[in-house]
Amino acid sequence: MKNTILKTQLFLAPIVAMAFLLTATAYAAVPGITGGTSTSAATFDLVAHDAFLNQPDGQAVYSWGYGCDQSKLPAGYAPAAISHTFCTNMQVPGPTLILTQGQTVTVNLTNLLPASAGNTSILFPGFTLTSVSGGVTGLLTQEAAPAGCSPSGCNKVTYVFTASSPGTRAYYSGTQGDLQVEMGLFGAIVVLPASAPTGCPAAQTSLSAGNVLVEQNWGESDFRLTPAGASAPVGYAYNHCQTAYDREYLFQFSEMDSGIHRKALAQVTAAASLCSTNGVGGAGCSLSVPTEPYVPAYFLVNGRSMPDLMDGNYAVEYPHQPYNGNPHMHPGETTLIRVIGTGRWQHPFHEHANHVRILARDGNLILSKGDATTLAGPLMFTTSTTPGLAFDGLFYYTGKGLNWDMYGHNFADVGKGNAATAAPACHPDANGYYTVNSSPAAPVSAINYYEWCQDHFKPVQATPLGDVGGGGPVTLPDPNIFTNGAWYNGSPYLGPDANVRAVGYNSVQLPSDLQVNTSNERGFAFMWHSHNEREITTNNVFPGGMLMMMLVDSREFAIDESN
Repeated sequence: MKNTILKTQLFLAPIVAMAFLLTATAYAAVPGITGGTSTSAATFDLVAHDAFLNQPDGQAVYSWGYGCDQSKLPAGYAPAAISHTFCTNMQVPGPTLILTQGQTVTVNLTNLLPASAGNTSILFPGFTLTSVSGGVTGLLTQEAAPAGCSPSGCNKVTYVFTASSPGTRAYYSGTQGDLQVEMGLFGAIVVLPASAPTGCPAAQTSLSAGNVLVEQNWGESDFRLTPAGASAPVGYAYNHCQTAYDREYLFQFSEMDSGIHRKALAQVTAAASLCSTNGVGGAGCSLSVPTEPYVPAYFLVNGRSMPDLMDGNYAVEYPHQPYNGNPHMHPGETTLIRVIGTGRWQHPFHEHANHVRILARDGNLILSKGDATTLAGPLMFTTSTTPGLAFDGLFYYTGKGLNWDMYGHNFADVGKGNAATAAPACHPDANGYYTVNSSPAAPVSAINYYEWCQDHFKPVQATPLGDVGGGGPVTLPDPNIFTNGAWYNGSPYLGPDANVRAVGYNSVQLPSDLQVNTSNERGFAFMWHSHNEREITTNNVFPGGMLMMMLVDSREFAIDESN
């Protein structure tokens, strides 16, 4: 691990504390819309519309985006466990289209942008269009002209393609992209494998299934998009044994030059009367918005900046930005991250706590030459989100290598807390972890499920006010110099009862009941953020922009991603 939990807690606590003051605890998933229950066909009715996007600095920025036709609302939403869903006539990013491999996909696009904005369209990189109808001929594809362009209704175009392979891809406007993508006309497509791989190693399958059983034991629902059936309870991103995952998140990175948006609004407003008088394409009914020089002031993940992106999915205060970015996991879980670069800039994004194993790019699995059973994607310290490029990656966190027991076990635990009559167990499996493959197997109720057993019974501090000489591998600083954040509970251990499970330095000085989090969460907060310092600001104010927290939670904290 390139960042220890302790270091992260010490330096990120002020940011975490501020974030908690501004937002309630929220979670993420990969929310989106489905095109029906048929495994052979899916239909989506989208519109292009304008609206204002709310920003953390109080600004409302005029933008364009794809949304749902309100007369033909989506057939369904996914994951099914998320309630209070909505799809307005404009959102940024556009609705995430969730497909199954092999489906014939029909996308109907109606142009409801202001008449002066002109034509618009959608490109589907990575897919071959089998049919395009309606609209007018454009440079790259058929385009939907503004409403009222003619009695024939050429403001609507229909695209048809086959979801030929699994993975994450982008869709975006193919008309005057320098302006229209900047204004917000982009979105994501997630294609799920039609079936699970066969012949996977039993040990691997049992580990993935074990994580699901442990989650169920603690009252957690399954929010993966992977359909139930042959692949349940194991989920796979691709038809490949090494693509199993336990949680998934989608991040679309974009930047926004509010100056361009202000000029667009001014020209749209000024042209409105001329469009009404002279008609679409008539004198004065057009825009000429300069897109250079380019000076973005807002840096967005899923259409929001920190701290807004830590609010819930479908939060009412963001009617046109329904998707959040706030990943959670338990130790030992494999998290699938789906990432899309949008806009003009490359965004170097750094995921603290571990590297990201690149799984695929634009839906193409990266496999070892000559051995299709082995993944060959690189481990990335910083993942680059290149405009127009999508990738899938696997993020894994266990606590291995910390050199202390992050669950706070110590021999003095006998007779108290979770170890009523005996010291807590940790029997290593073949890989050194306490799992369903251990002998005896870890029970699904074990708080330390997936513990790295080599560090079992290595408390950071074995005695109050002790240090390395007192039995711990690390000397903690005086707690009086700590700025304790909302997820920091006065102990370097996981879980709300960590101070009960181990007598430690901070358990005497700062018991966890003085740091009450309304959700009773006691996890480790790892900052995930752009490595371009300007991009972790909102309109030049820090913190903001492309910044979120990966929260690693103890098993007894149920991660509820329904909001």
